[in-house]
Amino acid sequence: MISLDDITVSYGGFTLLDGVSLHIGDRERLGLVGKNGAGKSTMLKLIMELQSPTSGKITRTAGQRIGYLPQIMEHHRGRTVLEEVMTVYDELDRLNRRLDEISQELSERTDYESEAYHKLIVELNEVNDALVIAQGEAPEESVERTLTGLGFKKSEFGRKTETFSQGWNMRIELAKILLRKPDVLLLDEPTNHLDIESIQWLEDYLKGSYTGSLVLISHDRRFLDNCTTRTVEVMLGHLYDYKVPYSQYVELRKERIAQQKAAYANQQRMIEKTEEFIEKFRYKPTKSNQVQSRVKQLEKIERIEIDEEDLSAIHVKFPPAPRSGDVAFEVKDAVIGYDSPVIPGLTRNLDRKVVLNGANLIVKRGEKVAFVGRNGEGKTTMMRVLMGELEPFAGEAKVGYNVDIGYYAQNQEDILDKKATVYDTLDRIAVGDIRTKLRDILAAFLFKGEDIDKKVAVLSGGERSRLAMAKLMLKAHNLLALDEPTNHMDIRSKDILKQALQAYDGTIIVVSHDRDFLNGLVDKVYEFIDGRVKEHLGGVDDFLRHKKAESFRDIEAAPSGKAADPGRNQNPRDGEGALSRGTLISPPGQRAQPSRKAQPKPDYQQQKQQSKEEKRAKNRQNLLEKQIADLEARMADIEKVLAAPTPDVDIMDLTRNYLELKRDLDAKMEEWASL
Repeated sequence: MISLDDITVSYGGFTLLDGVSLHIGDRERLGLVGKNGAGKSTMLKLIMELQSPTSGKITRTAGQRIGYLPQIMEHHRGRTVLEEVMTVYDELDRLNRRLDEISQELSERTDYESEAYHKLIVELNEVNDALVIAQGEAPEESVERTLTGLGFKKSEFGRKTETFSQGWNMRIELAKILLRKPDVLLLDEPTNHLDIESIQWLEDYLKGSYTGSLVLISHDRRFLDNCTTRTVEVMLGHLYDYKVPYSQYVELRKERIAQQKAAYANQQRMIEKTEEFIEKFRYKPTKSNQVQSRVKQLEKIERIEIDEEDLSAIHVKFPPAPRSGDVAFEVKDAVIGYDSPVIPGLTRNLDRKVVLNGANLIVKRGEKVAFVGRNGEGKTTMMRVLMGELEPFAGEAKVGYNVDIGYYAQNQEDILDKKATVYDTLDRIAVGDIRTKLRDILAAFLFKGEDIDKKVAVLSGGERSRLAMAKLMLKAHNLLALDEPTNHMDIRSKDILKQALQAYDGTIIVVSHDRDFLNGLVDKVYEFIDGRVKEHLGGVDDFLRHKKAESFRDIEAAPSGKAADPGRNQNPRDGEGALSRGTLISPPGQRAQPSRKAQPKPDYQQQKQQSKEEKRAKNRQNLLEKQIADLEARMADIEKVLAAPTPDVDIMDLTRNYLELKRDLDAKMEEWASL
């Protein structure tokens, strides 16, 4: 469907893409990966003809419909969300009008054998075919389902688009692209402004409903794994094509490089021995034929080359955290929101906007906590309360004793001084001996040589993220407040940052929608939903499993299709679908409480059989509890190594082992719970 043949893209003396070729077939699911600045976004612009290659040829199938979502785009103003998204059906309206026009003209004409009449018949068929393809369910239903899936509430459909942030406007554009049902989807970092639930909806849509070709750029490892079946790496101007999803690509890439190195080493040894033979017997007449044969052999050898690798990576190690009080941050019964802006001339205040009502949370020293939820539910607002930028209308919010906060803000675009250089950004706030280490800190975040003299205004999104993170290294903080720290970071940088945060001995509060980044990093999740804050113990995977189970209970147990309150006990007689009725699931080592519902008295044989089954189940339960304890101990050992890995540790191998143990643990826990 789309072919890039021998494409070169150069800027002055720098070559970004060097003679690359790529073919994208029907219904292919392709992930483009590589470091920031490698040329991934440029490839999408080439396909869309927004940029021309220095040399080479790009071929696209005629009549192909392509949907393109860039990282940065212009947003339309003056229309409501619903009106803006409904513009995708303008073409449908045009086709219907043209159908009416042709039908009217055909009814009036009598020149049935003329060429003009036959042209109208052909056009009528084409318009009909186009309408059949475009029409499915009612446009209003499609729009509502798509907008709701991307996180919009029905009450927001009537709001003007300019009242939404850039991230929400990006969702509006994404909704328009998906509703057009293009033959090819080009998505450049679509998850950067999506919350976890919206990412899951988009993931399900791409896996299930969408049947065209997909080219996806993302730094979300799990999203890539779930949505793509082919991975193309862009590195140092070249493409490396793997017919597998991202996680398998990582393993195959390691094997390919290892095989290349082994083959190269073997060939070099053979060449060295051949050259020694030639040098040794070059002037011996009796060996002249053999020498000439070896010389010709060397000339014919196709020299093995090892693919050049870009091994540059950030190196992060946070300073040790000074000790703080037991409670790092606490919120009690807080009503949090924003005052309306003061307008001169008004004699009374406008209504306040309440974002969170009756919020309670507590973060203790050393905990690693995630704030998750829909965009606009109050996560960043709570961060502002933590930073002292916002006071609750009611209730209490306090930072603990001797807590020193290092803050990474989501809106680096507004916080960093665009006129300052990279070096000046750190130099302005550095004090004491740390000023002598500024160049080393910047080098650790890949700002080397002339890079430190770049203006902030010319930095990419990923470079600004790294610079903002470097600022946190200038002082030893004991609480890191991180608001979307991985936006625009490539996968390798995210992995290294995650390892550094796992090894950090202070408290962490992180707002993020990146499931892979949060998994294994946090041990508690606070969900911001409908103006409330709900605590979930465990990691983000435990939280997601709980959410899915909760949704299932709501559907099964709710009468008349209405969602029940998952926190409210359900009557066992309210339908057959309620889960875990009559039994309270207890943790290992505690007996489950039996149902109090009266049971008919069984006869002797039934009692005997029941006794055997209970004994067998009890033995199995005891065995499972021992195996669960063993698995948890082994996982804890791996976590200790991953928290502070040494250079000789294979992190990928350890992580794979950890995930296998986790899957085994989950299976045994499920069996134990059923017993």
